Amino acid sequence: MAFEGQNILPAIRSMKELERALAFPYEYLVLLDTHVGQVKPIVELMRSQGKKALLHVDLIEGLKNDEAAAEFLCQQVKPAGLVSTRASVVAKTKQNGLIAIQRLFLLDTNAVEKGYKLLERSAPDYIEVMPGVLPFMIEEVRARTGIPVIAGGLIRSAADVERAIEAGAEAVTTSNAALWKTFAAGTRGERD
Repeated sequence: MAFEGQNILPAIRSMKELERALAFPYEYLVLLDTHVGQVKPIVELMRSQGKKALLHVDLIEGLKNDEAAAEFLCQQVKPAGLVSTRASVVAKTKQNGLIAIQRLFLLDTNAVEKGYKLLERSAPDYIEVMPGVLPFMIEEVRARTGIPVIAGGLIRSAADVERAIEAGAEAVTTSNAALWKTFAAGTRGERD
């Protein structure tokens, strides 16, 4: 089962948010907006607390989001996986045996069609569709690619999370700590 059955993937933007997230029962956490010098100590802290880090490569300040960066992160930092918009980063992540998540921005039909072509080449383990509040697009992306989908972006309520899951998303990324709490009540982050 994807992410050990965890419906919510808390998205962390600061050390204060990380401290809050570590108190929840979620095993997988997404690390956004960090500095290259902080990445390894943060991942080690997460690991020491029984958490698995999914690093958003494109948002690590001081690190170019390319194959060399992915290789460095995979071999030196050793997170559970990497998130990126770049196919080369996704491919390098897969080569290293980590979870590879490619973000797909649902801006317009042209962007989505280009995204499908890119996804054919990169073949990620998961696709994060953004924004994640479009259930019909979650269904379409999952059906068209055959790749599991994560929903993210503009997730503001428990109903948004539930609609995304019902549409076929494996999990939902959110930086909304109130939603972390709402869905942490059940087993493995599932809502009661």
